[in-house]
Amino acid sequence: MTSTIMTQPTAAETRLGWESAEVRRRIRRRHAANRRLRLYGIAAICTAIGLLATLVVSLVLLGSPAFVQTKLDMPVLLNAQHVDPAQPARGNYRAIVRSSFLSLFPEGAAMSPRDQRALFRILSNGAPLAVRDHVVANPGDLGKTVTLSVPLSDPFDQLNKGKIRRDLPENRRTVTDRQLAWFDHLDAQGLISMPFNWAMFFNSDSRFPELAGMAGALVGSFYALMVCFLISFPVGIAAAIYLEEFAPRNRWTDVIEVNVNNLAAVPSIVFGLLGLAVFLNFFNMPRSAPLVGGMVLSLMTLPTIIIVTRAALKAVPPSIREAALGVGASKHQVTLHHVLPLAMPGILTGTIIGMAQALGETAPLLLIGMNAFIVEPPGGILEPATALPTQIFIWADSPERGFAARTAGGILVLLGFLVMMNMVAVWLRKRFERRW
Repeated sequence: MTSTIMTQPTAAETRLGWESAEVRRRIRRRHAANRRLRLYGIAAICTAIGLLATLVVSLVLLGSPAFVQTKLDMPVLLNAQHVDPAQPARGNYRAIVRSSFLSLFPEGAAMSPRDQRALFRILSNGAPLAVRDHVVANPGDLGKTVTLSVPLSDPFDQLNKGKIRRDLPENRRTVTDRQLAWFDHLDAQGLISMPFNWAMFFNSDSRFPELAGMAGALVGSFYALMVCFLISFPVGIAAAIYLEEFAPRNRWTDVIEVNVNNLAAVPSIVFGLLGLAVFLNFFNMPRSAPLVGGMVLSLMTLPTIIIVTRAALKAVPPSIREAALGVGASKHQVTLHHVLPLAMPGILTGTIIGMAQALGETAPLLLIGMNAFIVEPPGGILEPATALPTQIFIWADSPERGFAARTAGGILVLLGFLVMMNMVAVWLRKRFERRW
């Protein structure tokens, strides 16, 4: 019978083994692999930051001109012959604007009708509306000469912003040489200004880029998100509480859980088709209404809210439930009085992120008709409206050059709202989060 005696290597043998060439080569390879992995991670982060910076910078460069508007500070004689003091909103303001604009040029009265038509193309079609609004707000100015800031048409707005090159031949630009000379005459008199474009936020959509704004889209998005929140928040929380705290663990609840997780990954256009088939075609609900848009968006955000709420409920330590049950609390008292308040920060964070996702959705709103041309902000959830993403889509499809800047400007506004909502979600989590 033989026995094997295991002996430990001596210190000298161990030292020689660790200092051998093979071991040193392996250590160098491991360190090189670690360095490569770090470089890959740094390169990926730098690439992501670079692409994001490229996107933001390109949007800012393209969209920043939309936030300023070229205007003419024109002395306007509010001739009482063209306006009925009893009904100032129905005056002939086009004649007032034309006569005041012609007086800015020495040869204005002697111009031929053709030259006058070319001259009046410098002004926007919204110039008479600006004069009308001033007279309605200040009826005592009738008969006086006041200086009003009226918008110029889109070609001359683009000219003033450098988007139309002056050195191009006349047949390759939308502004003729004669019109260019008239514009330079107004600029030399100091009548051309470029203030901040408040109309971008307070005007509704228009066929003319210099008059188009996002007021109707902002109001429509607000109503749609309000409906979405009022439906998805209570329903989503109630469903998550039942599935997590009360539902028995069996095959049916497993099927429901799998389907909820799958619905969170369904493309948004599918929910738009569902809304078109059910809400519009079956229930005959009003088309283009924020009510229908909010209901479709609530269907899309419900799975997200349910998943986030269940995760927040699971994060509450079991000791909270056990302590409440130990002092005699019922199951629903434990859930409503102890578990739900502690999980609410995570629930609110997930809800805000889900609402931010709903704010940026376009496909489901297009399918239910919230891309109509709406000239006035909606007065309620049943009136036709558009939304901010669909307004951007409409502008992107318009051929006029001015709408390109407004498209990028609308994207910047949308990104601003999304960043604000995500910042609120992060603040809520940091403010109310508890660590166990």
